[in-house]
Amino acid sequence: MRYLPKSPADRAAMLAEVGASSIDELFATIPGEYRLTGDLKIPRQMGEQEIVEFFRAAANRNANGYASFLGAGAYRHYRPVIIDSLVQRGEFLTSYTPYQAEISQGTLQAIFEFQTMICELTGMEIANASMYDGSTGSAESVMMAARITGRSHIVVANTVHPEYREVLRTYAQHQGLPKQVVGYGADGRVDLKALEAAITDQTACVLIQSPNFFGVIEDVAAIADLAHAKGALLVVSIAEALSLGIVRPPAEADIVSLEAQSFGVPVGFGGPYCGVLACKEKFLRQMPGRLTGATVDKQGRRGFVLTLSTREQHIRREKATSNICTNQALVALMTCIYLTIYGRAGMRELAEQNLAKAHYAARKLASVPGSRLLFESSPRFNEFVLSTEESPEEMNARLLKHKIIGGLSLAKWYPELKKASLWCATEQNSREQIDTTAEILAGEPAEKNASTLAYV
Repeated sequence: MRYLPKSPADRAAMLAEVGASSIDELFATIPGEYRLTGDLKIPRQMGEQEIVEFFRAAANRNANGYASFLGAGAYRHYRPVIIDSLVQRGEFLTSYTPYQAEISQGTLQAIFEFQTMICELTGMEIANASMYDGSTGSAESVMMAARITGRSHIVVANTVHPEYREVLRTYAQHQGLPKQVVGYGADGRVDLKALEAAITDQTACVLIQSPNFFGVIEDVAAIADLAHAKGALLVVSIAEALSLGIVRPPAEADIVSLEAQSFGVPVGFGGPYCGVLACKEKFLRQMPGRLTGATVDKQGRRGFVLTLSTREQHIRREKATSNICTNQALVALMTCIYLTIYGRAGMRELAEQNLAKAHYAARKLASVPGSRLLFESSPRFNEFVLSTEESPEEMNARLLKHKIIGGLSLAKWYPELKKASLWCATEQNSREQIDTTAEILAGEPAEKNASTLAYV
């Protein structure tokens, strides 16, 4: 009964209720050639013990215990064990989405606190909690800017995450929004002169990312001036949320799209992640997703309500601002707990650790013969671009033998950087791991796997 919830008696009762004598009679309207009459050609069913053993064996085939220097929108940060304990508490267990606010107070309060902390982090006035991830958040921000301005052209920096730009392309082509992509300069930042030339009186918004895909921090204030001078809005995408622990928030932006995965959400084979959209309060009515607000009841007791939900499930489809229908409350709750645990001082200290680790790794790896650091003069957070004589694929093949996952090859998206790779170092990377990686790349013997090295 654990795996087959409907017993023969249950099926007979349901057939009797609908007036059918058998399953065959129930499905008689389906032509016989399309109906399954024999057993499926699959292995025999397993017992519970066999199923558990099967999945344990499958899990052991995963690559566990590797040191990783991958980033590019998915970041390995330590998750305090209290997160998984708290998200399972009964106060947060509710239906798929909190339609009935009076029985969803725990969930709604967590969303309210989440929105508040996101506003404090980003420098914006309001925030939602219902984007799928950073890529859809960026695309929804651009669509929002087009509705606000009534314009039909967008300008995008090619230092925005390439996969974010692919999602935006899908959105824009069906909305009839032409876009122009602006390249980067020698410093790894968007080319300001080319950007200024690309912005016209029909530009709805400029989309940038900071820290950008190369890990370089953009000049948000200067870009905001260029956009606002032509009446366009500035949308800033942030893929590495932890950067806000030390990097000045993009307060000059009109809309901020944030991927909050770094805040207590595991890198779980690609998701689920936690997308956020924050903006100035004057744009409230054009914000997609949902907002939770605080109020009082007739007795003056504080309560939480679903204040705004401008999607097609709630209102007429033509009036909806988005068709995103999921509620990311579970992962938003993880983020809320994470931010509460670390607090303002803890966030800064953790960001400083990431900054120090990345700068040490950049110096160490750039010292390997045949390697050099690109965009060296620009401020950056925990990612950097390394150019090498050896191809990234060959380097990574050597590192994998020592249970080290190296940087991400950039040639797929940036052909001009065909022998360059994007590296990331967080608090999860020890000094010894970095040193061992540099030794291997330099051709020196490494007696240990990087994954067995002590944390320093």
